[in-house]
Amino acid sequence: MIELDGPIRPYAWGSRTFLAELQGRDAPAPTPEAELWLGAHPDAPAHANGTPLTDVIATDPRGVLGDAVVARFGERLPYLLKLLAADAPLSIQVHPDAEQAREGFARQGSEGQGPEAVRTYADPYPKPELLVAITPFEALCGFRHPDHTADHLAGLGVSALDPVVAALRDRSAPIAARLRSALTRLLEWPPEERAALVDGVVAAGEPLAVRLAQQYPNDVGVVVALLLNHVRLRPGEAIFMPAGNVHAYLGGAGVEIMGASDNVLRAGLTAKHVDPVELMRIVRYEVLADPTFPGTPLGPGLTSWAPPVSEFRLVRAVPEPADALTLPGGGPRIVTCVRGRARLRSGSSERELPAGRAVFVAAAEPPVEVSGETEVYQASPGR
Repeated sequence: MIELDGPIRPYAWGSRTFLAELQGRDAPAPTPEAELWLGAHPDAPAHANGTPLTDVIATDPRGVLGDAVVARFGERLPYLLKLLAADAPLSIQVHPDAEQAREGFARQGSEGQGPEAVRTYADPYPKPELLVAITPFEALCGFRHPDHTADHLAGLGVSALDPVVAALRDRSAPIAARLRSALTRLLEWPPEERAALVDGVVAAGEPLAVRLAQQYPNDVGVVVALLLNHVRLRPGEAIFMPAGNVHAYLGGAGVEIMGASDNVLRAGLTAKHVDPVELMRIVRYEVLADPTFPGTPLGPGLTSWAPPVSEFRLVRAVPEPADALTLPGGGPRIVTCVRGRARLRSGSSERELPAGRAVFVAAAEPPVEVSGETEVYQASPGR
């Protein structure tokens, strides 16, 4: 086990208190602290004893990652673990699957869009995501049933939305076509008319729109948000965002694990590049009846979230004060503490891990045993 020093990303939507308080630093922090990155992403790798984790892996890929991971993913850590703290909404976004990412990255490269250009595809990798709430957490995740959305929008009495309501209510079309038509109409809304549309929805008193428009007053994403499930997670509950899932985080703190990729296509609530044509091509137009993703109990104090992706798996351990729990699985692992002070043991290696810190465990090392009045999460490759 080697301790990791993860960089904090100062995105404007970040909290000035959560990560600082978690790590025992003075709060509020002088700048927003949105995400603590714990991984080997080339943009901001964690450091192990002063050495970037990317360099640690490069010196002995098979020894650090294991033969199975190198065979599946190459000489790279396939996941990125984060502690995320949002005080303001993030953009509405969607991520490509593995084939779409490879094709899109290759296509944009052939079109001459180098790294310095605005790229829809930053790399050839997929970016599925899962988040487990540490505090009460709000998010948008997946489409609501078009009938429910149509009734809600119609009830606002905003005549400009009539074509969107009609598209959602078109029973002659499959549900996927109804959702696609509604999203297309909103994303193709004339730019010069968007402010009036958002103002109309806000004037109607739609609570979520009122809240979002305070930060994004002329952004059609304020209305796109109303097509999606508004999810309120309690601590320990999770949501999973597979490829094609339209989602956005609204506020709260959580443990997030994802494929190690920067491929993001945005639909709104952003000043960044939006590519509506490509976004609509990769969206999965399907109703998500239950946006929460249940964990699987592995025994007293152990819970696993193992979505149907190969990049990652997440396990939480909450030991009883007098007991120790053994975290499952092998491969390259990252263990982080979010409460108390954990005592970790892997073979002959022992370490105390305070809240807001993490360790990296190489593939060849034994399973990690956790004890103490604590709560820890272990990231590992999926199956």
